[in-house]
Amino acid sequence: MAIPILPALSLPESELEVSYILASGPGGQNVNKVATAAQLRFDAARSPSLPERIRVRLLELAGTRATREGVIVITARRFRTQIRNREDAIERLVALIREAAHRPAFRVATRPGRAARQRRLDGKAHRASIKRTRSARFED
Repeated sequence: MAIPILPALSLPESELEVSYILASGPGGQNVNKVATAAQLRFDAARSPSLPERIRVRLLELAGTRATREGVIVITARRFRTQIRNREDAIERLVALIREAAHRPAFRVATRPGRAARQRRLDGKAHRASIKRTRSARFED
């Protein structure tokens, strides 16, 4: 089954590897007995589903969640059940891929024009003259 990410992009579940580990937190006595935390591993570097541009940006955004080999590891332990933690890990991976697919706006560096620079300097001179007149010196 495929996980929809964008209208033109989906991820087959076969590329995800989910294992369950012991989790701290809520769960009562079960917390020491049942492995409820889900650890999702996704090999982003070798995934045939991702375009190159998204793959590169995804590994940048993943930061410490990505290993040197390009495997993204997400650990979900917010909930008390394996199923909910698995869904949470998948949701977080999908959100990360969507963020990587978003193209940042291209910003063209500009400089202030001559008139804007002059207005700035005139404003500074005006403030300086106001402050200068506040300290009226009385010489007797």
